[in-house]
Amino acid sequence: MQIDTARYLKLDAAPARLKETLDIRVTEHAFLPSVDDILGDWVATIAAPAFKLIRRQQGPQARFCSIGTGVGLDALAAIETLGATRIGITDVHEDVVAAAASNIRDNLKDPDGIVLEAGHGDLLEPLAPNGAPPPRYDLIYENLPNIPVADAEEAASARKSAGHIPPRKENVPPLMRRNLLALHAIALQKAKPFLAPGGAVLSLLGGRVPLDVFREMGRLTGYRAEIFTYGWKIQTDPEEIIGGHLKQQREGFGPYHFYRASRLAEVFANVGLEDSGANAHIIERQLAPDELDPQAALAAWRRGEAIGHTVVALRSRPL
Repeated sequence: MQIDTARYLKLDAAPARLKETLDIRVTEHAFLPSVDDILGDWVATIAAPAFKLIRRQQGPQARFCSIGTGVGLDALAAIETLGATRIGITDVHEDVVAAAASNIRDNLKDPDGIVLEAGHGDLLEPLAPNGAPPPRYDLIYENLPNIPVADAEEAASARKSAGHIPPRKENVPPLMRRNLLALHAIALQKAKPFLAPGGAVLSLLGGRVPLDVFREMGRLTGYRAEIFTYGWKIQTDPEEIIGGHLKQQREGFGPYHFYRASRLAEVFANVGLEDSGANAHIIERQLAPDELDPQAALAAWRRGEAIGHTVVALRSRPL
């Protein structure tokens, strides 16, 4: 897979640290980036703009970690936009991490300009094996799965954009389980020893539940959480993901909501990135009359309508 770097990251000039064309290897266990439909791609549409804003407000973030990196585009975006020079990456599958590490090194103009720490396994554990002191990062990034997958073999063999294997042994507040945020909450709990002083966790979260739930997740896990940016994206794999939310809602979780993409585009047309987090609740109220429950959203998509959802970049700092 080849990607035009400047187009993908919406750069005003040629990339400074990445090659102009990214040559990305994707294994069978990695979820495919939506490079042909940028509005459906998490890194291009949500993560990279948030990284740029952090860079403008705080300066370079030299130490960056991605939990669940996939093909490594999030780390490459951090190198270019955040100025990261020390990179940690993890993912569940060994082949995914190996490919991501190669993707990162092979697409840098100066591969010797970064230190790369990589491991496969659960969340941050691969970066501190056998009780080793955890490395510290200025920014830990996560865009983790939401929907529990009961079949471990299925989750291990297929590309999953929204599935993880339950149950988790950790104590997770019921509010988080009900709103399919258990894995995000666990990641916050486990991230604290890996944060440098003044560091933060940036969680990318599909806004299919009320915004107040996200800030409460921060409070319940010992963080001061803020909605850093608020935006929207096209729902990729709608049959699987909207259908997965419908199944969970029928089992008593949620409720969850989606929107017609045309309405999201209209409402967000004049929303600036820097003000989007502060105005998130106002935008949420504006969108409220247009919410679609999973059943209505799935039916609309099957009729040919484009369906999307809001997206929160939640920045959490330890209390």
